[in-house]
Amino acid sequence: MLLVACVSVLSLALVLGWLLARAGERAHRVDWGSAWLNRLDGINRILCRRYHRLRHDPIGLPSHGPALVACNHVSGLDPLLMLAATERPLRFLIAREEYERAGLTWLYRAVGCIPVDRGSRPENALRAALRTLQAGEVVAVFPHGRIHLDSDPPRKLKPGVVWLARQARCPIFPVRLSGIRAQGQVMRAPFIPSRAVLKAFTALDCQIADQEDCLRDLGAMLDAKSPPGVE
Repeated sequence: MLLVACVSVLSLALVLGWLLARAGERAHRVDWGSAWLNRLDGINRILCRRYHRLRHDPIGLPSHGPALVACNHVSGLDPLLMLAATERPLRFLIAREEYERAGLTWLYRAVGCIPVDRGSRPENALRAALRTLQAGEVVAVFPHGRIHLDSDPPRKLKPGVVWLARQARCPIFPVRLSGIRAQGQVMRAPFIPSRAVLKAFTALDCQIADQEDCLRDLGAMLDAKSPPGVE
């Protein structure tokens, strides 16, 4: 009897896994270069749309060529929501301790994440991100440097985002996330249902503007305090 029950559970799990994979194939919008990553892309979009009720503006990324996406950072759910709102792969800059989290390094490596050693030579990650941009890809960054809630004291943005934009001669696409219930949480956040909203702003061109001006304008968007001329 126990054997029959085990076989039944296994059969059900296989059927559900097959159905989920097929749903992922239909829902994916980005070509990650492998069938299984494409399925994961689709599954993530389904979960973000149905479970986290994601509503988002079109980010407006170019169809090809380098670009930076800069977002406020409130939880571990943020990258999944950003991926579900874009039509191109995003290569995230993430803290080394998160990159090396047990059981997830293989996935971070597969999707092209760039680990940042915040306590030792973070410039190495910037150089790696620059090479990624120069290869025509999209890099996603959290310029606050770590989770930063609206209720937290103001924190100056890391200047690396403007340095990357200037070196790669590419625009910065600011986006802001809100409506996430598990704010401040990392691993729990994807499992707590939300009513997530992603707001996209007009791209910033920091090639000519002063670095501090660019950081100020970007910070105002990410903190929901729009500077003059930004809707």
